[in-house]
Amino acid sequence: QVQLVESGGGLVQAGDSLRLSCAGSEDTFSTLVIAWFRQAPGKERDFVSTISSAGSYIEYADSVKGRFTISKDNAKNTVYLQMNSLKPEDTAVYYCAARRLFSSATMQQTDKYMYWGQGTQVTVSS
Repeated sequence: QVQLVESGGGLVQAGDSLRLSCAGSEDTFSTLVIAWFRQAPGKERDFVSTISSAGSYIEYADSVKGRFTISKDNAKNTVYLQMNSLKPEDTAVYYCAARRLFSSATMQQTDKYMYWGQGTQVTVSS
């Protein structure tokens, strides 16, 4: 069973930066595809970014392209989401998720990820 723990959320002002971390418990973390999703109050959980097991495939939602960067450190069993130029509309609970199988066609689908963290709150004030 894979356990994921997010950290790094907080309250910032528009234009600031934050780095979220997703730490995994499993020795096979290096084989997992990891993604970030976010959910604002009253809205569905939306895809943010994903990275393949070795980091060779990366995908971003259009809303965060050019501002967010995902990276994976398999030696530390950790995935990072560097968020720059934050906007009030980035306010949400951010979740990391993991899946074992890679499929570029389904990387943005929440139901394809088997393991989820508890989430970390990011609030961006204007």
